[in-house]
Amino acid sequence: MANQIENLVKLVKDKSTSSIDSKCKVLSFVSGKGGVGKTNISVSLAYILSNIFFKKVLLLDGDIGLGNIHILLGLQPEKNLKKVLTGEPLKNIIQRSYNFDVILGFSGIDTIDDLESINTANLFLQLDEIIGNYDYILIDNSAGLNRNTLGFSRVSTTTYVITTPEPTALTDAYAFIKSTYKLYGYKNFKIIVNMCRSQSEGYETFNRLQFSCKNFLGISIKLAGIVPASKNIKKSLIKKKLIVKDYPTDPFSLELKKIAQLETGETLPPQKESFISKLLRAFKEGR
Repeated sequence: MANQIENLVKLVKDKSTSSIDSKCKVLSFVSGKGGVGKTNISVSLAYILSNIFFKKVLLLDGDIGLGNIHILLGLQPEKNLKKVLTGEPLKNIIQRSYNFDVILGFSGIDTIDDLESINTANLFLQLDEIIGNYDYILIDNSAGLNRNTLGFSRVSTTTYVITTPEPTALTDAYAFIKSTYKLYGYKNFKIIVNMCRSQSEGYETFNRLQFSCKNFLGISIKLAGIVPASKNIKKSLIKKKLIVKDYPTDPFSLELKKIAQLETGETLPPQKESFISKLLRAFKEGR
């Protein structure tokens, strides 16, 4: 696996001057621990980038072995990266949802051979064949530190680290940043503080993380956004819907739109909404 990752990094560096690859940004979404809302954020941003900013987006479920994006998007779980391990071309497993493309991971390892056959470098080699079709590739990684997550992150344009004000989440977020920087010199991190009860709580959380990175690693990190906790997230998850679609004016959705705006560097396009749509949305958000 170590040789695979080194070959992958060399491949990306060799192709960094390519006019095709340079227009596509690869965004990696990671968290030090589970339960911080990473998947919900990465899926929501894929929806916003494709439906509000009209970008060509590919969402890759990088949580190999514990993939669950299909639940949120209502896709066929059988059509996943496990097929690639048995020789299926990557392009054959791409599915479409909410106007963006999706490559699903898979849930569960049947044999130890499955685990040992996961070839991150080969995956990126196949992605290289289709990368010119997209403006953004978003990778929803597994939580914690592992070789695949480190491999995906260190070849990404930007790695979004998702944390919450919870001390254990903050400690684990720092551990991920420290490990990636110490091992590979990678430092293109942006921080999303999720599930905040207030703006001040979010800023305090980011400042603590920034202090540790500056004083102990000598690197600077950027704040991408402070995302408030929302009662509508649970409602959407139960219904297997996207909060950014069903509740577009929820504080969670509005903050994700700001993050997408900062990522693209573009002005948020004006949203046209009919009178009936406004009434339906007001009723829905008032429940």
